[in-house]
Amino acid sequence: MDPFEDTLRRLREAFNAGRTRPAEFRAAQLRSLGRFLQDNKQLLQDALAQDLHKSAFESEVSEIAISQGEITLALRNLRAWMKDETVPKNLATQLDSAFIRKEPFGLVLIIAPWNYPLNLTLVPLVGALAAGNCVVLKPSEISNSMEKVLAEVLPTYLDQGSPNLGRIINQKQFQRLRALLGCGRVAIGGQSNERERYIAPTVLVDVQETEPVMQEEIFGPILPIVSVRSLDEAIDFINRREKPLALYAFSNSSQVVKRVLARTSSGGFCGNDGFMHMTLASLPFGGVGASGMGRYHGKFSFDTFSHHRACLLRSPGMEKVNALRYPPHSPRNLRVLLVAMETRCCSCTLL
Repeated sequence: MDPFEDTLRRLREAFNAGRTRPAEFRAAQLRSLGRFLQDNKQLLQDALAQDLHKSAFESEVSEIAISQGEITLALRNLRAWMKDETVPKNLATQLDSAFIRKEPFGLVLIIAPWNYPLNLTLVPLVGALAAGNCVVLKPSEISNSMEKVLAEVLPTYLDQGSPNLGRIINQKQFQRLRALLGCGRVAIGGQSNERERYIAPTVLVDVQETEPVMQEEIFGPILPIVSVRSLDEAIDFINRREKPLALYAFSNSSQVVKRVLARTSSGGFCGNDGFMHMTLASLPFGGVGASGMGRYHGKFSFDTFSHHRACLLRSPGMEKVNALRYPPHSPRNLRVLLVAMETRCCSCTLL
């Protein structure tokens, strides 16, 4: 799929899902935009100096401060702006409710000129975000230093660059994970930023079991979904493969969870959660078969790294009892010895 078409599709899906409508989401986006200005003030001033030879004073007054002021104003008044606006009524509509509701357009395009490349990009962006829209931002290619900052840095602060989400460990792993986004179809997420080594939490649908994302450990924020017709088919799908390190079963039915637990094997199992079993030192954590050897947590770690040496100490005064084992053998000695060798719950102490 063309990357631009994919981006537009994902933005439309986000808007249609209602993600941008709540006031909390809009305010969070605006605060993130404010952090972008605060964290990158010197970078923005340098870009303005390279493009237009603007001084730090002029950049602050005509670009950065105006943009920050718009953000502050929008945050202060957002909920008031979003409220329905009542209008005067005539005699015939006195018993009716008449009002104006401000609805977001949906997906909007902002094309910025080069003469005030930051101001004339961010000021309309503030309004579009405050109104609850998804935005495609087109900075001017003529002011290319500012364009580079807006294209590479700004996205890391908005809905996709969250400070509460981790980053990929290195460039090699980032490229590996980004390649996996081509499997199936992106239903949620899919955004990435190479500079930040960031990949948004992503759900892939229509995934085939032969695709790369199903052939390796992912180690990233990508969840592929393979559709099955029944629980039995899902269990068969699991059992045809090597035993996993952990298996998570999510269902409103406890019987479904118990059935998955009973008919599969894995290093660990968790019902309706994917993490909390790891917080218990009383539960061992480890794999089985191809997913790993040994187990750890609490005393399980101690036992894993200890050789369990088998030891038995007998008193030399027991030789008469030992004689039962020695020739000449007799049926009586065999019966007595077999009875003595039976496993018994015995906690006797020899004094």
